[in-house]
Amino acid sequence: MRRRSVPLGVTLLVLQVVIVLATTCTAGLLAAKLQSDRIREAYKDRMLSVAESVARLPTVVDAFTSPDPAATIQPLAELLRKASGVTYVVVTDRTGVRYAHPDPDRIGEPVSTDPSTALSGHVFVGTETGTLGTSLRAKVPIRDATGTIIGMASVGILESELAADLAEDLPELIGWLAAAALVGVLGATLVTRMVRKRTFRLEPDEIAHLLETRDAMLHGIREGVVALDDRERLVLVNDEALRLLGLTDDPTGQPAETVLENGGLLDLARTHDDIADRLVLAGERVLVANRMTAKTHGRPVGVVLTLRDRTELHDALRELDGQRTVTEVLRAQAHEFTNHLHVISGLVELDRRDDAVRYIERVGGAGSVTSDIIGGAMTDPALAALLLAKSSTAHERGVALRLDPATTVDARTGDDALTVLGNLVDNAVDAVDPGGTVRVLVHSDTTGVRVVVDDDGPGVDHDQRRHIFTLGVSTKAPRGAHGRGIGLALVSRVVTRRRGRLHLTDSELGGASFDVWLPEAAR
Repeated sequence: MRRRSVPLGVTLLVLQVVIVLATTCTAGLLAAKLQSDRIREAYKDRMLSVAESVARLPTVVDAFTSPDPAATIQPLAELLRKASGVTYVVVTDRTGVRYAHPDPDRIGEPVSTDPSTALSGHVFVGTETGTLGTSLRAKVPIRDATGTIIGMASVGILESELAADLAEDLPELIGWLAAAALVGVLGATLVTRMVRKRTFRLEPDEIAHLLETRDAMLHGIREGVVALDDRERLVLVNDEALRLLGLTDDPTGQPAETVLENGGLLDLARTHDDIADRLVLAGERVLVANRMTAKTHGRPVGVVLTLRDRTELHDALRELDGQRTVTEVLRAQAHEFTNHLHVISGLVELDRRDDAVRYIERVGGAGSVTSDIIGGAMTDPALAALLLAKSSTAHERGVALRLDPATTVDARTGDDALTVLGNLVDNAVDAVDPGGTVRVLVHSDTTGVRVVVDDDGPGVDHDQRRHIFTLGVSTKAPRGAHGRGIGLALVSRVVTRRRGRLHLTDSELGGASFDVWLPEAAR
């Protein structure tokens, strides 16, 4: 059977009460000690004052030369004892024989404690046990007119009287301490209630279970979650977000600007409105991001970003847009093909077979798409396949894709070069009108790959060239579900990662010319 744990509220209250009581008792003991020391110091000052007064009193000094010093000194000592409230006032001669004592029967007897300190000319203050009991006493030497030590004056008060004085002060002190303890217990009760309210009356094991469940859910979902506090510090990055952002270490606690890219997720997080389904780039990965303001009791406390990987979906949508375009072109070509058939049928009915053959030869080769554009210059099958596919797509849209005769491929181009070439050709084909031309130059060797794509389209304005590689910026109208402004941004990211170079200039064909150099990647 599972042992039931003590509720959090009871634990907090008991611990706080124990702390309050322990602190109060400690403070009480310290206060009592300080009060005891204060009483002792006050009595020390009083005893020293009385002893010095007795030692300097002319009547006492003169009495030492009389035949019976005790007859003069004893009454005077008793008077001073009663007036000062001390236990005793004792006066002795040079040998320690008493001339004054609270008990008259002890006059003429030597003192019970060592008088040597005072009789040697020094003042003594301390606790000793004498005939009257343990007492705090002060001893001072008595000197005659010439300064010679002729006796000693000893003034003391019993330790029991000091304890009694302290006991008189203790009830008030205990009362204050009890009041402080009561206030502390009430405060502990209020704090316990406040803590329980803040923790929604959950027990520690329940809080731990909720935290473990939350972490398991956040790190287990196939959607990236990034949370920032009101100071733009990362407070949560789940496993999927780490993968999408290309991070290896948990960046929790770091400033967002050191982890998130400017122009992408960082700008999205800094906006003031909630945003849904915005395309952003994280490195070379296309993401769909949502921004939501996190609030507690109606007060904004941070920002939550959710991320979905759309790289493969983006490529699929681009292919779908291309297929739609091809379908439209094929529909137009079907009408054109019907017209050609009608012409051929008419020539045959007119028995003009030679004219029909020449007409077929003239129009039949116009739509053929072959691999002649690469003419065996490709030693990279992947590059050849890409150019053939792009050439076929361009032809169906009425655009001629030409390979520059200077193209030489002496080494594999690699995935990065294919990504750059594919995006640049797609953008060039989109830019030109039907009947236009796109020219491609590829040069690859052991040092790297150079890709140049020219077109005879409208080109890019000079004031737009600095922004054309930014995500979401495009010179063409939006088309399809995925929008524009991603292809060139991806090209720029690849070039930056490979530490290559990218130039945009005017083309000899009349449009834009993109010249990209990718050095050989380190192995």
